[in-house]
Amino acid sequence: MKKSLVINSDISRVIAQMGHFDKLSIGDAGMPVPATTEKIDLAVTNGVPSFMAVLNNILEELAVQRIFLAEEIKTENPQILKEIQQRLGDTPITFIPHSEMKQELNNCHAFIRTGEMTPYANILLESGVVF
Repeated sequence: MKKSLVINSDISRVIAQMGHFDKLSIGDAGMPVPATTEKIDLAVTNGVPSFMAVLNNILEELAVQRIFLAEEIKTENPQILKEIQQRLGDTPITFIPHSEMKQELNNCHAFIRTGEMTPYANILLESGVVF
């Protein structure tokens, strides 16, 4: 059995296949996902698993050099924004319109759907390198 903290086989596979500048997205239960983007659906019920629980798990294995958030998170979900900023520390953040974020899902290796039921709880993680 896999020993690290990411034990979901689909998530582990996607992370292992990522290279520098590749993107992975995590989001709330309502985010529309393009048919051409792999969707890893973890949602069980309202709030389970939470966006932050999944993000924290992914960050145990994925080297992240930049994140992208919807501009709207600043006013519509400041609590999640604060939690993201606390968790990711000095990682650069680029804010983009939510409509652009939805389009960027076409350029992601996968979208991980959580049970999060708060607005704009979506993130694009840009992969860094470990050397």
